[in-house]
Amino acid sequence: MSTTNDAGPVFDGVRIGRPATVALLAAGYLTLSDLPADLDALLTLHGVGPKAVRLLREALSSAP
Repeated sequence: MSTTNDAGPVFDGVRIGRPATVALLAAGYLTLSDLPADLDALLTLHGVGPKAVRLLREALSSAP
């Protein structure tokens, strides 16, 4: 779920920035577990860039 705190928008605990957060939510991704196996596919979404994909990949790799 997306929330906002003093440092900016957060997508399921990952601070990826407002454009990427909005793009993921609009595409129907609500949590990290909703994301596709190939995160590079997210780069086709307007607002999602390499930095957001890198941060999401790091979050997924460190998730239990």
